[in-house]
Amino acid sequence: MTDSNDAYRRAGVDIDAQDAALGRIKKLVRSTRTPGVLGGVGSFGGLFRPDLEGVEEPVLVSSADGVGTKLMVAKMAGDYSTVGRDLVNHCVNDILVQGATPLFFLDYVGTGTLEPDAFAALVSGLADGCRENGCALLGGETAEMPGFYQPGDYELVGFIVGIVDRAALLDGSRVRAGDLLLALPSSGLHTNGYSLARHVFIERLGLGMADKIPGVEDDRRPLGKILLEPHRSYLPALRSLLQHPALHAMAHITGGGLTDNLPRVLPAKTQAEIRVGSWRLPDLFHVLQDRGEVATEEMFRVFNMGVGMVLVVDPAGAGEILKILQQQNQPASPIGTVQAGSGGVVYDLGLVPGEDGL
Repeated sequence: MTDSNDAYRRAGVDIDAQDAALGRIKKLVRSTRTPGVLGGVGSFGGLFRPDLEGVEEPVLVSSADGVGTKLMVAKMAGDYSTVGRDLVNHCVNDILVQGATPLFFLDYVGTGTLEPDAFAALVSGLADGCRENGCALLGGETAEMPGFYQPGDYELVGFIVGIVDRAALLDGSRVRAGDLLLALPSSGLHTNGYSLARHVFIERLGLGMADKIPGVEDDRRPLGKILLEPHRSYLPALRSLLQHPALHAMAHITGGGLTDNLPRVLPAKTQAEIRVGSWRLPDLFHVLQDRGEVATEEMFRVFNMGVGMVLVVDPAGAGEILKILQQQNQPASPIGTVQAGSGGVVYDLGLVPGEDGL
C-alpha cells in the first residue's frame, strides 16, 4: 500500500493545482460584490438578498447561455481575457429585453486540464462584465474532466438572474401594427456565427489571427482582434428607457439573426418588415458573404448583420426615444415597421444593388 496522494493527479486531475487557481480568483469575485450579496466566497450556495424597495410585484427573470465556438478563436489567439465579458453581456441582454436588470451571475467552466493563467483570464473577463453591468458574480462551478474535454479546450456557460416589476415587464403584448423598429448596432459578430466565420477566414482564406482581413477597410485590426471584439451590453444605454411608455418590446439579435429573433416579440397576425440598407452594414459581413458564398437569406439567419438589439416603439414616441438614445451616445437606425401579416420577417432588398449579394 502506498502513502502517495497523487493517484488522482496521475489520472489527470490535480486538486492542489485547482485549489491554487481558485485562490487566485477570489479577489476578482469579491470585486463584483453588490449590496445584496450575503456571505463570502466558497460556500456551497451563493446568498443574495434583493432590494425590493419601490417594486410592487417583483418578477425574477433568468437566462443561461454560452459563447459557443468563439472559445476556439480565443484558444487560437491565446487570449481568454474577453470571452467572460462576452458571456455576461450576452446574458444581460437576454433578460434586458424583458425589462429586467441583473442581480447576480453564476458561471460554469469545464476543461480537460486546468491551466491557471487561462482560467484566471476567463474569470477576469467574467468579473469585468459583472462590474460593468452592476451584478454580482455570486458563484460557479469549475470542472476538470480529462478525457471528456480535450487538452487546452474550455467550456464556458453563464446563468443570470434579474428582476423587473411586473407592471414594467416587456413581453411583446403591447406591440401593434404600425410600430417602428429601431436598430442598435452590434460590435461585430458578438457570440454567434463563429463556426461559419472560422470556415471562411481560416479554412478558405488561410488567415492567421495576426493577419488583416482582405476587403475589410472599415476595421484594419488583425483577424483575432476583430473576432474577439466583446459582445456589447445595451444595459447602460437602455436602462433609462425600460419604463418608457413608447417602448413596446425589444429583441436581442443572437443566434438565428433578425429572421428568428424578431418574431419572438411579435403578436399573432403581424410581421416585421425590414428595409435592408437602412443601416450601416460593416465590411466584415460583406466579406463573409462574398468569400463564403453565403446566400443573403442565410446571412440573415446566421449573423446579426450589424444589428445587436432591436427596439419596437410607438411611432408617436419614437422621436423622444431617439433623443434619449442620442443623449446616451447610443446610435440607432429606423430599419422598418411592424405590419399586419402572416408572421416572420419580410426583407425589402430594394435599397441593395443586386439580387445575390448585400
